Amino acid sequence: MVFENVSTLIAKQLKVDPEKVTRDARLVEDLGADSANVMVLIMDLEDQFNMQVEDSAITELKTVGDVVDYIQTRQG
Repeated sequence: MVFENVSTLIAKQLKVDPEKVTRDARLVEDLGADSANVMVLIMDLEDQFNMQVEDSAITELKTVGDVVDYIQTRQG
């Protein structure tokens, strides 16, 4: 369920084909995100999942899978 929500948000935000948004897709290299896209995406994810993403974690979130795993580990 988390993956579906995350992939939908990413596809909308980056205006990419949802089929390109796989767990292994890299946000910057594969999906064309820039730092502004990533910040807006993080804010959208925080709203959607009612959580805070630590600033230190943002640089670690390289792939869609990284984002999904991060959210899942914090939802407990």
